Amino acid sequence: MAEQEQEQKVNPDETNPQAPAPEGSAGEAFEGELTPEQALLVRLEEEAAAARDAALRAAADAQNVKRRAEQDVEKARKFALEQFARELLPVVDSLERALEATAGHDAAVKPIAEGVELTLKSLLDALRKFNIATVDPQGEPFDPNLHQAMSMVENAAVEPNSVIAVMQKGYTLNGRLLRPAMVMVSKAAS
Repeated sequence: MAEQEQEQKVNPDETNPQAPAPEGSAGEAFEGELTPEQALLVRLEEEAAAARDAALRAAADAQNVKRRAEQDVEKARKFALEQFARELLPVVDSLERALEATAGHDAAVKPIAEGVELTLKSLLDALRKFNIATVDPQGEPFDPNLHQAMSMVENAAVEPNSVIAVMQKGYTLNGRLLRPAMVMVSKAAS
């Protein structure tokens, strides 16, 4: 009987068919090695994961392209008038200079001045309808994003870095600068 027990301990497959086979037996692959079916399954799972990743990336790229195209269309719509508005600004400047030149003259010039004033008002109203705003910074602090300093003048009566004179008004289109205001800026007395 002792021999039979030793045989059972040495070879459990013969006495208990449900007992697991020892590692390295013909019934099971070594740890780290895969059967051909398992290797195929692993490879297919990796390919599926790569395909899912590629599909997600393609969807994200398509969404980004769509969003960029929508932004480009919005910008094109919003700023399509930019070049046209730039071409109109000298006309506004000329009408304003004509009004300044006719100020204080005799009655013969008054009807012409009124016509120029009405023309300027109509043009400025049309520009406002298309979100073109005037930048007239008289007395405001100097802002390099909206103003172009033409000169600096010592002036103790105002705060340093304030606009004391506007030589040419600036304009913005939907918040974007079309033309900076040309200004004279105060500086502290030395």
